[in-house]
Formats: sequence, structure tokens, C-alpha cells
Amino acid sequence: MKPDADNDPMAKIKHKRILIKLSGEALQGDNESGIDPKMIDKLALELVALHNNGVQVGCVVGGGNLMRGASLALEGLDRVTADHMGMLATVMNALALNDQLLQHGAAAAVMSGLEMPKVCEFYTQRDARRRIAAGEIIIFAAGTGSPYFTTDTGASLRAIEIQADLLIKATKVDGIYDRDPVKDDDAVRYTHLFFDQAIDKRLAVMDVAAMILCNDNALDLVVCDINQPGALLDLAKGRQVGTRVTRKEVEK
Repeated sequence: MKPDADNDPMAKIKHKRILIKLSGEALQGDNESGIDPKMIDKLALELVALHNNGVQVGCVVGGGNLMRGASLALEGLDRVTADHMGMLATVMNALALNDQLLQHGAAAAVMSGLEMPKVCEFYTQRDARRRIAAGEIIIFAAGTGSPYFTTDTGASLRAIEIQADLLIKATKVDGIYDRDPVKDDDAVRYTHLFFDQAIDKRLAVMDVAAMILCNDNALDLVVCDINQPGALLDLAKGRQVGTRVTRKEVEK
């Protein structure tokens, strides 16, 4: 009898190059803020498992566990200054994750959208593609390097630039719901959406600019729970996890 692809541990990798967007909140674990070393280690092991199964891995980290530029701007701080502070928070998170990857023996590096040569490397598309193809796990920090853009938009942009097969947004929620599942027990989780549906319904997936980038470049997005063990590897093997968002005209 042929094994069920969804349950076959030897299933082949479907997505060879993946970019994972990790929210800053994912790095804080059960803490109210900051970085949880145990959570960083857990995330590093998930990325190493992908890498060891032949997946080329890129990662974008948020900074909400340390600093939110948009929130500071609402409190009266200059928006550009606030956004730069938020970018620096993502660099701190990236350095923590990178250190843990190195401790687990992975070849890894941080590439930043802001130049800071004594801290990490400056991002270029050419170097990022080359190094990911060579087997390094590359962590992208400082968003796009420009103010007024979220790390969601930065993740979409970097995924397109490195020619990723799939963009995964790993959060504390197991997918996209029609309503906030924290506030409404009757909220329904979608297994599939089109980008235009997600935009029209104003669902809290990613910001509109990020979704438009994905849609225009036919890049599938999956939203999943980072706390689900093996979820990233399951997605790399093409299994159903969380909610997948696609461009309408490319659906088979």
C-alpha cells in the first residue's frame, strides 16, 4: 500500500527555498517582552531541521518584543526616528537567533538593511542568493532599511528577491481567522484564501503592501503557529498546515 503523503515521514521536499517571517512576539516565548533563550533555541532547532532536510532557508525577524516604531510614532516621536529604533530591535533579535544557530553547528549569518559593519553584514540581493544557495541560513534584519515599511513588507520583498518558493509567517496563531480568535470563541479558521479576499475582508494577515507584493509575484504565503513542532518542515513537504494564501489565477 502506498503511504499517505500527509503521514509519510520520508515525503520529499516540495519547497526547496523558503523564507520564514518570525514575529518579535514569537521570540519572547511566554514572557511579556524581551528575548526568551529557550524559545530562541527552539526556533533555531526548527530552522536547522529544515536546513538538514535540504531546504534553503532565509529568515526575517520582527522587533515587536523589544520596540515598536509605529507605536512610538503615535506617542509623538518622529516617525523616521521611531522606525529606525524598530529596525535596531530586529537586529538585536537577529543576532540572538544567529548565535543560537551557530551553536547548533549551522552555517548562518545576519544581513541588515542598514549598514553596521561591526555588528553584521550589509544586505545585497546578489550575496544573499549566492549564500543561501551555498547552504547558509541567512537572517535578514532591519526590514527594508527604509522607514515607513513594516517587517511584513520587508519579508515579502526579501522572499521575492531571493526567489523563495514559499513565504511562511510564523506567529502564535495557527492560521487566519474570520474574527479575532482570542476575543471570539466562534471565530472560524480558513485553510485557504486568495490575496484579494484577504485584502477585501481586512483580515489581519500581513499589511496590504506585503500582500500586494506576494500577489503580484505569485508567491504563496502560509500563516502558521510557530509553537507547533515540525510545522515548518511539514510545510516544506507540501502538507496542509495553517492557512495558505495564493493568487487567484494561479490556483490549480
